[in-house]
Amino acid sequence: MKKDLGLYLHIPFCMQKCGYCDFLSAAGSGEEKENYVQALEKEIRSYGDFAKGYRVSTVFVGGGTPSCLEADQTERIFGAIRDTFEIEKMPEISMEMNPGTVTAGKLQAYKNCGINRLSMGLQSVRNSNLKLLGRIHTFEEFLESFRLAREAGFQNINLDLISSLPGQTKESWAEELETAAKLSPEHISVYQLILEEGTPFYEAYAGHPELLPDEEMSRAIYETTEEVLGEYGFHQYEISNYAKEGRECRHNLKYWERGDYLGLGLGAASMVRNMRMSNTGDMNTYLEKCKEPKTMRTDVQFLEEPQQIEEFMFLGLRKTRGISKKEFRRIFGRDIELVYEKALEKLLSNGMLLEKKDRLYLSKEGVLLSNTVLSEFLFD
Repeated sequence: MKKDLGLYLHIPFCMQKCGYCDFLSAAGSGEEKENYVQALEKEIRSYGDFAKGYRVSTVFVGGGTPSCLEADQTERIFGAIRDTFEIEKMPEISMEMNPGTVTAGKLQAYKNCGINRLSMGLQSVRNSNLKLLGRIHTFEEFLESFRLAREAGFQNINLDLISSLPGQTKESWAEELETAAKLSPEHISVYQLILEEGTPFYEAYAGHPELLPDEEMSRAIYETTEEVLGEYGFHQYEISNYAKEGRECRHNLKYWERGDYLGLGLGAASMVRNMRMSNTGDMNTYLEKCKEPKTMRTDVQFLEEPQQIEEFMFLGLRKTRGISKKEFRRIFGRDIELVYEKALEKLLSNGMLLEKKDRLYLSKEGVLLSNTVLSEFLFD
């Protein structure tokens, strides 16, 4: 019987780098993009033997900005995928896109490729914030891209938003959420601004925390997110993700539930049979290795059982429904109470963790302090 597999493909190109972003991405020329697509096709096809043991249920094309590729380049990438992997009859196939980078023709090409879910980088509904973030689009241009996507027949769309921006208040954030929710997307991801070293935002704000919402305001902003989106029919199923019923991102759930996924492209990470791997190196290294794709895999790490247990806990507890004690016992052959006796006693007694029948999950306070709570499940 074939095992379930998710595919992640990384497209490391953007129109321009945003001020807050530390992802592996950069602007690229037409020639650089074409060279990369050719290399990615070779890497995909190199997995022919591996693919025989798997059936793909989810595909996620991320970046960067995948929608900055030409339509025929996207079609060739998916041609290589379908030539190499068996894909189930009802897969979830997601693609990230940024407003202002798609046309009706591109969207139709995506439909022809089998893409059935779009993740749109809105980030903010206020043009002043978009300018501050270094986005290339206005809110009006986003609305046009959203309209084109709906007209092309896309019925599963996620919107990305960023909270805790400079000057943001609980009231202004609630207005942003309402504006986005009224568009009736199927899914909304909300990421709190993090100052990443080496980015222009870090240089501008790391030494001036007074310009950003303080801890109390950031907490209010986070609590407002669930409240407002709940009024519009979105339920929180993960720390940063909200969905209409049945519209949770199946691919991302693979990450949180430690399913097998294969990462393809520069910098892409994989987790297969408790082995973590990644395509390390720079662009030139990647292009060179794709001439002989069997040499691709570097930075391979087999996870020993303690690491597997840690991941089961701190990935699974990101989900609002938490983790199953029965599932823990099935995988690891031990009761969770024996492995984490002291941590569970502490977190259940202080209210950071809640228990309901078979499941353990973070309380609302536990979610707000999730980094501290989850660190309790790391072995010394």
